[in-house]
Amino acid sequence: MSKLVLIDGNSIAYRAFFALPLLNNQKGVYTNAVYGFAMMLMKIIEEEQPTHMLVAFDAGKTTFRHKTYKEYKGGRQKTPPELSEQFPLVRELLDAYKISRYEAEQYEADDIIGTLAKQAGEKKWEVKVYSGDKDLLQLVDDNVTVVLTKKGITNVEAYDLGMIEEKYGIKPEQIIDMKGLMGDSSDNIPGVPGIGEKTALKLLKQYGTVENVLHSIDEISGKKMKERLEENREQALMSKELATIFLEVPIEEALDQYEFGKFDTNEVVHLLKELEFTSLLEKLDVEVEQGEVEELDYDIVREVKKTDLGVESAVLVEVLDEHYHQAEINGVAIVNKNKRLFIKAEDALASEEFLEWLEDDRCKKWVFDAKKSVVALAWKGAVMNGVDFDVQMASYLLDPSLSSHDIHDVASRKGMTIVQADEVVYGKRAKQKLPEDTELATHIVRKAEAVYRLKSELEEELVTNEQDKLYRELEMPLSIVLGHMEKHGVKVDQDMLNKMGEDLEKRLAELEKTIHSLAGESFNINSPKQLGEILFVKLELPPVKKTKTGYSTSADVLEKLAVEHEIAEYIVHYRQLGKLKSTYIEGLSKVIKKDTSKIHTRYNQALTQTGRLSSTDPNLQNIPIRLEEGRKIRKAFVPATNGWKMVAADYSQIELRVLAHIAGDEKLIEAFNQNMDIHTKTAMDVFHVKEEDVTSQMRRSAKAVNFGIVYGISDYGLSQNLNITRKEAAEFIERYFNSYPNVKEYMDQTVADAREKGFVSTLLQRRRYLPDLTSRNFNKRSFAERTAMNTPIQGTAADIIKKAMVQMAKEMEKRQVKSRMLLQVHDELIFEVPEDELDSMMELVPEVMEQAVSLDVPLKVDISYGDTWYDAK
Repeated sequence: MSKLVLIDGNSIAYRAFFALPLLNNQKGVYTNAVYGFAMMLMKIIEEEQPTHMLVAFDAGKTTFRHKTYKEYKGGRQKTPPELSEQFPLVRELLDAYKISRYEAEQYEADDIIGTLAKQAGEKKWEVKVYSGDKDLLQLVDDNVTVVLTKKGITNVEAYDLGMIEEKYGIKPEQIIDMKGLMGDSSDNIPGVPGIGEKTALKLLKQYGTVENVLHSIDEISGKKMKERLEENREQALMSKELATIFLEVPIEEALDQYEFGKFDTNEVVHLLKELEFTSLLEKLDVEVEQGEVEELDYDIVREVKKTDLGVESAVLVEVLDEHYHQAEINGVAIVNKNKRLFIKAEDALASEEFLEWLEDDRCKKWVFDAKKSVVALAWKGAVMNGVDFDVQMASYLLDPSLSSHDIHDVASRKGMTIVQADEVVYGKRAKQKLPEDTELATHIVRKAEAVYRLKSELEEELVTNEQDKLYRELEMPLSIVLGHMEKHGVKVDQDMLNKMGEDLEKRLAELEKTIHSLAGESFNINSPKQLGEILFVKLELPPVKKTKTGYSTSADVLEKLAVEHEIAEYIVHYRQLGKLKSTYIEGLSKVIKKDTSKIHTRYNQALTQTGRLSSTDPNLQNIPIRLEEGRKIRKAFVPATNGWKMVAADYSQIELRVLAHIAGDEKLIEAFNQNMDIHTKTAMDVFHVKEEDVTSQMRRSAKAVNFGIVYGISDYGLSQNLNITRKEAAEFIERYFNSYPNVKEYMDQTVADAREKGFVSTLLQRRRYLPDLTSRNFNKRSFAERTAMNTPIQGTAADIIKKAMVQMAKEMEKRQVKSRMLLQVHDELIFEVPEDELDSMMELVPEVMEQAVSLDVPLKVDISYGDTWYDAK
């Protein structure tokens, strides 16, 4: 049996837009309405499995109803531009799914839906109508069900004949009579003033239609009611007419043309990727079809000859698992000007000629994800030298705002159809599996071919962007340095972690007792509902804010309540310790490699838009050190060799020093050159006091504004940090800029230049693109302006520590030391050092770090050592 689904496009898009927070992707395109629409579409396709589908849209503001009543829909607010801009994307989404769409001049989407529902009903098709508009309930009959959105976007309620009877006690065709009497404010249909839904339904149950109600005015009780009906007789009839869906829209296509089911999955996947709808991609439970790709010849070899491997070749080491430490290598492909080869992993790793070629740094290798390749091979005992180009890294540097830098997407953006997406070949996530040998070999060779073809084009772009030096001298060598750090790992004392866990367990039990004692009863502290009852009902504390489910007990609420009652402070501490135990004590224990007692974190080098490194599995940059119990977790990080020391070297106020240099502010430069405490100096300048008169509160305020300026803080943000009014914060920022006019000038000029060029750059030419600088949305534009101000500062600071790591690795190799660089955490480098190298490393590390780049102010490094990472700070 045929099943037709009709969707009210405008209604669902509006509902999605207002139900979801204002989202935009990395390119600055608003996407919340499209996201909600896509969610609804996927739900409908999965649950309804329609044979035919159509989405109807309103064609324009004017319809035939305006001839009857000029003020029809007159009270509606103008469609927000953030939503208007998304309608073309909604249409793109429908086109990708091959779902028909229709609009007709002078008619509304309701009329198109009504006309098609009637035609399909006459053919005895099953019809489902999706909308947020109750007007469509008039279409319900034996064949037509109307599904209305309730809360959010995918929470819906289906109305058939029984449901309408149960909900309203009238028939579907009486919906227009109900609207005639009560009107509809959303469509500016006047109805009869003073008559609401309850009264309208009561009258209709008795008299059936508006006409019968008007004909029977004399019988109706209540003088006022009679007067209202008498005075608004024509208005009631007109309102009924306006609410009546027109069922004879001249639609040329036959229903059969709205067939649904045959769409190109690749097209849908590509659009969802472009829109950055990652969670929807995971829900898209369909086999990804293979797109057209070029034919490619290659040889599968068992006996590897060094002469075939070439002096300049693309090499693709295929590791599926993103957790590539000790993951299986699924094959190796080599592409050069003479050959395309596929080698099984076991054959490659058993071949002396291949391993010699791999280690020979005179043979240049072009790769995809150098770090992953180097580390995966290293776990198998193979050394790869001579990495000369990395497609992933080049793509990332050229535009860090792109959501994907995988080989298929990079190639596709360059118009190449040489390689398919991994999910086409391997399947997705839980369904991921290796295909049969020939298909696997072909895919890996295709990836190598893509690397080979992309190299020259990407290299050219880097030169054009003046980023080739950043690429060649910083990111490429850094990827190898990071690979060696990951492979070496850092030792963790499991016994120490266990002891910390036990100590935290005791502290949590003590805190729980104290909290229960202060509350006067036992309750589940981790339950927001129970906690809310205790705080706001039993203890009668003033509620700061409410949520849909009750009182908010978020961290900011508890901090405000701390001045009212000490229980709030204990709860904050209880939560902090609970997170430490679960996330760090238990979390770290899960990722310790049993045979070495080490953790092998993975550094993300091609992820952040500022150029900063991040780490995962585990995230060692996120250990909370403001809390002493959090800082103590560093005690578990120890040297791998007994008797060695941990050395920690930390850049002092690097971002403020970068700001002083970039802005060229004489006062800031002078302060750093004279080795003054910068926060004291700022307090002196802003508050116009002598050094000896700077109070701790003044210094704290100056520190907040110093770091706030680096991160583009607003008066609101500063007021929250310092617990002062926005007016006071605004005055403070103004005084700061008056004291350091060059900083203000730098920020204004940076935004102006970025608006013209579309991007900002660091001192080493790292770029960040900011399309929102020209956005019509104030919030989006303001965020982009703040980003333009702070990215050159944060990005340059990130570049400096990366440069220091590359230089440090060179120096350590040159001196052939036993010491190892273990970790990078924000502005800090951690080493493990033998006793006999301690003095020389304590001298070498700050020397290299402080000379990484030349600024108008000195770079300063604080360095210390100890038996553990904790003791080294």
